[in-house]
Order: sequence, then structure tokens, then C-alpha cells
Amino acid sequence: MYHIIKPITRLAFIFAIVVLAACTKDHDGMMVENDSTCKMQAVPGTVVAHSPQSSQIYLGSPSICVLPDSNYVVSCDLNSTLAPYVDSPVTWVFLSENKGKTWNKIATLQGQFWSQLFYHHDALYIMGTSKSGGDILIRKSGDGGHTWTNPVDGETGRIRQNGKYHCAPTPVISHNGRIWRAMEDLMGGGTVWGQAFRAFMISAPENSDLLKASSWLQSNRMGYNSTYLGGDFGGWLEGNAVVTPSGDMVDVLRTNYQVNGDELASIIKISSDGATASFDPQTGFVPFPGGCKKFAILHDPVSNLYWSISNYVPDVYKNGNAERTRNTLALLSSPDLLHWNIQGIVLTHHDVLTHGFQYVDFKFEGPDIIFVSRTAFDDGEGGANSQHNANFITFHRIPYFRNYANPAIWQWLLPH
Repeated sequence: MYHIIKPITRLAFIFAIVVLAACTKDHDGMMVENDSTCKMQAVPGTVVAHSPQSSQIYLGSPSICVLPDSNYVVSCDLNSTLAPYVDSPVTWVFLSENKGKTWNKIATLQGQFWSQLFYHHDALYIMGTSKSGGDILIRKSGDGGHTWTNPVDGETGRIRQNGKYHCAPTPVISHNGRIWRAMEDLMGGGTVWGQAFRAFMISAPENSDLLKASSWLQSNRMGYNSTYLGGDFGGWLEGNAVVTPSGDMVDVLRTNYQVNGDELASIIKISSDGATASFDPQTGFVPFPGGCKKFAILHDPVSNLYWSISNYVPDVYKNGNAERTRNTLALLSSPDLLHWNIQGIVLTHHDVLTHGFQYVDFKFEGPDIIFVSRTAFDDGEGGANSQHNANFITFHRIPYFRNYANPAIWQWLLPH
């Protein structure tokens, strides 16, 4: 089933063709997931996972991968201040064998956080951290996500230890014979959120054993600088490994900057061997709608454009906190990573406080984009705790994205 975007009212959200997701209680009575036993209130797209706010456990870090057999795998993590989730967070892995119509949980990973799925050399991998500010981990699955290796040391997937590492579900890509993944650490100091993040790139030869720490090379770190943007720079994080039109590797990052409603992305240059990161503050900041929230960027060889789905903030919502305005998703494209165009609105809801579609991860599939969202939405059990503390992971499809046209009823949400 395609999830076709349909305009409803001026202030209503866009509904995809909605699947009323069935659900079941987990063994602890708190988690709610799909099966065939109960029904949820309508939410946009297809529900992959759900956790009511009463559990004090929120869903995050959605990632999606298309397997060679055309099945979809999605991962997400559980966020909570409750023990044991702080020191040993949990990641769930889901499988769809029918193009996203239904989902089944196939694995639970202890001590896996902020992770990205990717497929390489006949195996599925998941790469992230062991916890918030933990080690860098990678696991491998040879059976499509049902079973995974255990990263106990530097020979089995514990890539970097004894640090405070950070990342998000952003692309892991192949380029010039290497695998690349943008990361940050939290060792930059500072007393204000954002100042501790130091960006770097980690890479390994394509034919190396990705579970061995010795395979991976790190660049130098690029940290907070109080002089950037006239003193209004608040830090960078959640970077994307992207190849420029000229074939160079860069790290394109979410940027903590909010002045006059403007949002920016930062572009850090990476040397061809992956060892050196550098940044020019005169040219490295570029306008990017939704740039102060997490986004992913992929290059489409068919259109020869870069694409993203971001939390663009329409003018009507610019009187609030842009970093927490996550009620609208826009489809963006760019020919060069420097100039970004809004192709149209993908999802929106009039409420900013307890509704959000965020942390999107996506893939191209023929003429379509498929994506997963960390979604805060009504669920008949009190709704989301906030737009940030999401109660759903949802799956969506944008048919024929290269020809996407914004519905006329949402023209008012686009820049004037």
C-alpha cells in the first residue's frame, strides 16, 4: 500500500493512507508494539512501534535499511531516565516483508544507542554508541537482523572505548574504497548545551573487517568556537557523511544557531584519506531550512540532486523555539549542498507542543522515498509527553518524489 499524501484542511496534518496499527503489551506491561490484538487511533503512516508516555520511556533514533530481498529493516532505541535504560539502553529491530504494511520485532539489542543500519558485503550492520556518551559500537547480522554479534572488545565491534561519543542515525556511505560515518564526541567542555560536541569522521577500508577497531581511522576533532557567526554559534552535532559534486568527502552537520528565524547547516571538509578535518567559518555555514534539528542527506544519482527531509519552520511558527518546532516535515533538494530548495510539505500538524515528526531516516526505492520518523502524536493514552519525547516510530512513503509538487492548500506554509 502506498501512503499517499492527501490535503485535508488548512491547519490539519497530512494523512498518508493510514494503517490502524495493532498492538500488544510487552512483558513489562509498558511497551506497545504491533500485532493483531488491538487498535490505535489513526496516526500518519504505519506504526512500527509505540510506547505510551505513562511508561516514561520514549522512542528515538529511527533508522531504515532495504535488504537485497527487498524487505525492510527498521531500528529504534528507547530513551528514559529510568534504570536500567541510562547505563544499558535498548535498541529494537523490526522487519517488514510486505513493503512496510506491517512490522514485526525480530531483535532486542542491549547496550546499543543512537544507531544507523547499513548493508555491506552481504551483511547487515548497525553502528552507534553503547549509551549516551559511551563507546562506539558496531554489530553485524548475517540473517537479516534476527541475530547479531556481541561487541565485547576491539576485535568484536567495540570500535572506540573510554570516551564520550555521540552520533545519530545518519548515512554510512562508501566512497573511494572506504566506509564513512560522521560522529561526535562530548569532550569539548563548556557549560551550555552544544558546546561540548566535537565533530569528526571515522572511516575504514571497504574490504576490512569492520568489527575490528584497528580497521577504523578517526580524523581530528572540530569543536565549538565562540567567535563563529558573530558569537551566535551554539555548536554542531549529528553530522552526515556526504560526497560533494567534486568528489570530496564532507561532514554536513546540524547547527545550533537561531537568529531572526534563520537556520544553518555546517560543512566540515574531510581529507581524502580520512585523517584531517578542517573548517572555514567564512564559507562553511550554509542556509538550510530546519538546520537546527537533526536531518539526513542522500545523493540521488537519477536526478543528480541531494535530498533531505527536514523540520523546516513555516513563518506562522517562527515566534517560538525553532529547535523544538518539529511539527512540519519538508522535502528539500540541492544541486550542490550549498543552495537548498523546499520541494513541498510532507507532514504537518498545527500543534507545536506535543506533536512532532523528527529524526527522519530515509532511503530511495525506485521512484519513491521511504522513511521512518520519531513521531509524537495522539494515541488514546494521553498522547506524547512533548514534541521531543516521542511515543511512536512511524513508516511513510513519498511516491514519485522527484516530481513532488506541494499541494495548493499548503502553499501558505512555504516561504514567501
